[in-house]
Amino acid sequence: MEIMGLPLIYYGAMILKVLLAFVFVLLTVAYATYAERKIIGHMQVRIGPNRTGPMGLLQPIADGIKLFFKEEIIPAQASKFAFVLAPLVALIPAFISFAVIPFGDTFEIAGYKVPLQIAAYADQAGKVFDLNIGVLYILAMASLGVYGIVLAGWSSNSKYSLLGGLRASAQMISYELAAGLAIVCVFMVSESLSLQQIVSDQGGLFGWYIFRTPFTFVAGIIFFICSLAEINRTPFDLPEAETELVSGFCTEYSSMKYAMFFMAEYANMVTVCAVTTTLFLGGWHGPLPPVLNFIAKVYILMFVCMWVRATYPRYRYDQLMKLGWKVFLPTTLFLIVGNAFWITLFQK
Repeated sequence: MEIMGLPLIYYGAMILKVLLAFVFVLLTVAYATYAERKIIGHMQVRIGPNRTGPMGLLQPIADGIKLFFKEEIIPAQASKFAFVLAPLVALIPAFISFAVIPFGDTFEIAGYKVPLQIAAYADQAGKVFDLNIGVLYILAMASLGVYGIVLAGWSSNSKYSLLGGLRASAQMISYELAAGLAIVCVFMVSESLSLQQIVSDQGGLFGWYIFRTPFTFVAGIIFFICSLAEINRTPFDLPEAETELVSGFCTEYSSMKYAMFFMAEYANMVTVCAVTTTLFLGGWHGPLPPVLNFIAKVYILMFVCMWVRATYPRYRYDQLMKLGWKVFLPTTLFLIVGNAFWITLFQK
């Protein structure tokens, strides 16, 4: 049976890869919470979760069940529609950003190539077509995610939540500029905005863009740090800042709405690590099977995120703004100019 000239099994394979990518992100989000508590526990000479199931492996499931059955409270003076909408606005962009990231090579089914990228297809000749502005799509989704935090802060009718929301918006604007400029160095080398093309151009260890020029190396590090600031990870978790703002933008949230903000944070961490892997670390290229290469790199970067949380204290707000505007922004502008000279002199 065929639909629009393609066998039904082809459409089944396309649906299957979407489900697999979604399940992978969902399971990684669930067990990233467990891994983080275990890793930080060992770094601080503690055991971490060890009661629920063998070695505490059922802890994420127990946490999910607990939050699901907790009482859901909406403050009397809150703007109810925005209050309910905010967690969804934060969570959905975190998941759909993964749609344009290539997480493996193509495989063949019924004589047709199926690329391991959700927003991509291949013609009968095997040529892959993806969203050719994939990087801009990811930046757009990252910008949308902060609206959920701002909405949560404003709609809660709490001074702590409002301050957290304002901090989140200022922080995102400050660090998205530097992150976007750092990616320009990748565009200059790849001459494409297509993530499929960017990964294809990074074959071999020294073909990875982080090793391609000295300027892309620094740009990769700055992009990763700016991405941590964009998703409010420690040491840039000023919108939550428990010591100052109780719990910041999610102070008034409980039950599953509270859980959705945490799911959004960890889903954003997975996406940031996947984007860094794709743009700077060769994507699915490496010594292992393609999908395993990609997963291994993402998990290593997630470990680095957790390591940073265990090591560094939270920045003061003035330090955060100074780092974004007075250090990273001028540095990335310098990297663009330096990278242009390097490419012109040594790679043309």
